[in-house]
Amino acid sequence: MARPRYPSDLTDAQWARLEALLVKTEGKLGRPRTHPLREIVNGMLYVLRGGNAWRMMPHDLPPWASVYSHFRRWRRNGLIERVHDTLREQTRLAAGRERSPSIAVIDSQSVKTTEKGGHGATIVARRSTGASAISS
Repeated sequence: MARPRYPSDLTDAQWARLEALLVKTEGKLGRPRTHPLREIVNGMLYVLRGGNAWRMMPHDLPPWASVYSHFRRWRRNGLIERVHDTLREQTRLAAGRERSPSIAVIDSQSVKTTEKGGHGATIVARRSTGASAISS
């Protein structure tokens, strides 16, 4: 019996692109797989897209521990990042763009700089402004 489809599930077209990348890098080492790889990925997407806890996965997906084990291993060995980079490159090439981005955006709020004068200089400036306002 087929399970109901979740909004986070991969479409057939998405799975076709992803399967080639995962099967090629997964290898044949270790125990035989007890759950289809597509269902493992669907389990990951259910948790990650929905913001749920791993243990709250529905029972018609593979067991949460199996899904989390794959996710943890793929994150540690860099597979998730390699797949992401490959898919981004394929998407950019299909759109007629360069393989990798040539521009970066830096948020000035997150870039650390050296403080000129530091915290004390600000306090001194406030005190002198406040003192002159009181004496007037």
